[in-house]
Amino acid sequence: MDTMDLMRELHIPAETKIVLLVIDGLGGLPTTPGGPTALEAAHTPNLDALAAESMCGLSTPISPGITPGSGPSHLALFGYDPLRYQVGRGVLAALGIGFDLQPGDIAARGNFCTLDENGLIIDRRAGRIPSEKGRELCALLRQIKLPGVEVFVEPVKEYRLVLVLRGEGLDARIADTDPQQTGVPPLPARALAPEAEHTAQLVNQWLQEARRLLKGHHPANGVNLRGFSQDPGFPKMQEVFGLRAAAIATYPMYKGVAKLVGMETLESGDTLEDEVATLQRHWEEYDFFYVHVKKTDSAGEDGDFQRRVEILEHVDQAMIPPIRELAPDVLIVTGDHSTPAVLRSHSWHPLPVLFYSHYGRPDDVAAFGERACARGILGHLRHVDLMPLAMAHALRLGKWGA
Repeated sequence: MDTMDLMRELHIPAETKIVLLVIDGLGGLPTTPGGPTALEAAHTPNLDALAAESMCGLSTPISPGITPGSGPSHLALFGYDPLRYQVGRGVLAALGIGFDLQPGDIAARGNFCTLDENGLIIDRRAGRIPSEKGRELCALLRQIKLPGVEVFVEPVKEYRLVLVLRGEGLDARIADTDPQQTGVPPLPARALAPEAEHTAQLVNQWLQEARRLLKGHHPANGVNLRGFSQDPGFPKMQEVFGLRAAAIATYPMYKGVAKLVGMETLESGDTLEDEVATLQRHWEEYDFFYVHVKKTDSAGEDGDFQRRVEILEHVDQAMIPPIRELAPDVLIVTGDHSTPAVLRSHSWHPLPVLFYSHYGRPDDVAAFGERACARGILGHLRHVDLMPLAMAHALRLGKWGA
């Protein structure tokens, strides 16, 4: 029996509330030897006060040394072992924008990119073009037709898009075309199994036509695809944990991973204040709230240490006091993965975790930061351990065994 089976068997009703605040890319590194991380450099009196009343520790998203994507990191936070419950980014992006994904559909997440005159990638995100430009370019790409399949091209946000192929005999086992670096050309779509050869050929045909159509649209004159996938049909949180669960997120991918596990996504504005207002408005309707902060991750990917500091200070002021006023029975503050500004990418470093509960044993940690949390009572755990702990502290688990 695994943990998910245990949760199915042991969950019991209760009137308690759980809030999981995910500060995307939270974990960081110093920019100079011995210096502070962005979280340690930020002035966060509210998080520090909460840490002093909480249990703290460090958490690894997947396994030591493994750099995770956002999808598996979030699945782990929701209690789903990401090594068992695997899904590609394409499905998450499609679900996140409300696309009616059908069984057998192949979805891929796309990024508009900038290519130089030699076809080499010089910007993987096309200068973060505005969403309006992304919608215009997606309309252009809808001209592309492929033999024997329906093709859907949908804008997501800024430079992101979704490509969906619908037809008989399609197979999602295709390698990404994004090399995840600059100075090199995009990769061709490559079948990872013989059954996927035909699908890979279709994708390459689409990419060739896309590049032709985008040729004059600098900086978004190319496109890369990754996360080819199909809906895996995961068990839902209501079934596993007995929770009425809701998600508050501004970026479609995070709405997608929440929908994948059966959360209801709540409409919200784009600011942190909007997200808090949405939480307050729906407080009586749900047992579990996932609240997502995106821009810390974006700043890390841009290598902007100071902007990370400023965003963390904004989170501290705009989100922590009003969430505490709602008096959740369990409040967890952590990240999905680390995105140190010095690396400009996701990394394998464990995340600080703050775990507040009416039934907790507060430790001696009095600041919310990587080094401070390393001394906490929670020790070093895994993301998948947090949901069972949250359920127990919310008095939502019965006893195991006689």
